[in-house]
Amino acid sequence: MNLQLNQHRFNLKKPIVMGVLNLTPDSFSDGGQYSQIDKAIHRVEEMIEQGAQIIDIGGESTRPGSSFISADEELHRIMPVIEALPKDKYLISVDTNKPEVQTAVLKAGVHIINDIMGGNITLYQKAEQYQAGLVLMHTSSTPIDMQQKTGYDDIITEIQNYFDKRLQEIQKFNLPKVWIDPGIGFGKTLEQNLSIMRQIDRFTSDDCGILLGTSRKSWIDKLYSVDTDHRLGASLASIIMGYLKGVEIFRVHDVEESVQALDVAKQLNFTS
Repeated sequence: MNLQLNQHRFNLKKPIVMGVLNLTPDSFSDGGQYSQIDKAIHRVEEMIEQGAQIIDIGGESTRPGSSFISADEELHRIMPVIEALPKDKYLISVDTNKPEVQTAVLKAGVHIINDIMGGNITLYQKAEQYQAGLVLMHTSSTPIDMQQKTGYDDIITEIQNYFDKRLQEIQKFNLPKVWIDPGIGFGKTLEQNLSIMRQIDRFTSDDCGILLGTSRKSWIDKLYSVDTDHRLGASLASIIMGYLKGVEIFRVHDVEESVQALDVAKQLNFTS
């Protein structure tokens, strides 16, 4: 069973860095690097040492155009690592939108579910049962066709309405912590992504925190025509902007550099 976490478990030191651990063969940035358990555990330990407060584990690529995998395959990829990690030592999130996977990892002691599809009543019930935190993301559709569905009249209003509906539903449940993620790169054009980043403070709410995931994503390639190994500068610039606008969690691949950049911003009193 889970640890039946209380609210205090999520009283983390802000800004919060969430380190990405992809256990996939085809993720856009580091697919295939951590498929072996010992390498995955070493990477978790490394990210914690570098300052990550949350580890976000993913077993299915959700990059634009990626294909669906079964719940069994997803669990086959992630469960050995989840079972090997001490849940009383690390704060563990799992990036999954499948109910079967969400239930299994919550039973295994995972602390946060990160759902790119924005959650549903069943997930909220499970999160209440296990006192788990939630990250709910905005997207226009599933990864396989989301980039063909970017025709918003007003992207900011669309996202606000999307989350207003979910937060109204969530108020019926006793959940320890909820974050919303506007979904950079998920069913958005370059200009829409930039608009979201410029105005991310418009999603501020007393009912939830904001998570920003911009790290190494294709919006940088569209600006500078660079591969994933040459996107650090833009990634850091975007998280500093997010910090200035009140973002609470930053989901990143480059933990050490992101922690350093955010710490310097904090020490320079950028938000004062």
